[in-house]
Amino acid sequence: MQRLQVQGVHHITLTGADRQTSIDFWEGVLGMPFVFEQPNLDNAEESHLYFDPGDGRLITVFTREDRSGDNRRTPTEPGCVHHLAFNVSRAMLMQVAGELKKRGIGHSGIKDRGFMDSIYFKDPLGLLIELASYKFEPPAGCSHGDVLFAAHRIRVAAGDGHIAEAHVAAAIEQLVRQRAKTLSAGEG
Repeated sequence: MQRLQVQGVHHITLTGADRQTSIDFWEGVLGMPFVFEQPNLDNAEESHLYFDPGDGRLITVFTREDRSGDNRRTPTEPGCVHHLAFNVSRAMLMQVAGELKKRGIGHSGIKDRGFMDSIYFKDPLGLLIELASYKFEPPAGCSHGDVLFAAHRIRVAAGDGHIAEAHVAAAIEQLVRQRAKTLSAGEG
């Protein structure tokens, strides 16, 4: 039987509270432009808001004016969403804690994840949000996934517990060497 081959995330839809709470957070805090709105085609009592996270895909939110927010942590049992992570530049990541503090939003502080740095906080409805910044740029023609795949293999071969910057550096060198064309003796 043939696999159902996906080609990326099309969109993610969340159940929100009222319309303005969603706009204030997704556009006002995270800077995702509010690109369009229409009724929820499966429930005419709800509105369907669409936000652009910056990569051509969509985050959508079902809203209803009679729902209010509750920022207790959303459930994390099996089958539930643990958190959503969004990519930010290193320059932006260095400003996030201060910007969240100005808005009265609690956060984790910057966490070192080996190959990336992250900061965590909750949306107005208790969903954990992560803003993450890779510590590297992939070589031309490669993706972050290509680098992390190679770094994983290097990490496992070394017997290390998690991907660290040294594994990423070695992976990038390996990928560049595999793609390089050179006339030098002993190279390629």
